[in-house]
Amino acid sequence: MKFFLLSDNVDTLAGMRLVGIEGIVIHKRQEVLDELQKVMSDETVSIVLMTTKLVELCPEVISELKLRQTKPLIVEIPDRHGSSDIGESIDRYVSQAIGFKIWGE
Repeated sequence: MKFFLLSDNVDTLAGMRLVGIEGIVIHKRQEVLDELQKVMSDETVSIVLMTTKLVELCPEVISELKLRQTKPLIVEIPDRHGSSDIGESIDRYVSQAIGFKIWGE
C-alpha cells in the first residue's frame, strides 16, 4: 500500500517524507486537478492525502471522486494552517453520500 501527499505547504510535505510518504507541493486549482489525475491513474497508490486547503480549491471534484472511485482512497488532512472542523467535512461527505443529514444540531 503506497501513500501520496498533495500539499499546499512545504512543512507538511517535509513531515510526511520523514515517515516515508512522497508527495508534491502545489497551490493552484489546475495544478491540483492535474496532479490528482496523475495520482488517480497510478495503480501503486492506495491512499491520497490532501491538505484541507487543496480540497477547498475543488470540493466538487473531490466529492465526486470520493463517491465514485473505490481506489485510491482520498483522505483530507488538516495542516498547520488548517482549522479543526474536519468533523464537519466528514459529516458533509456522509450527508452527500446518503442524501440526508444524520446528526441534528
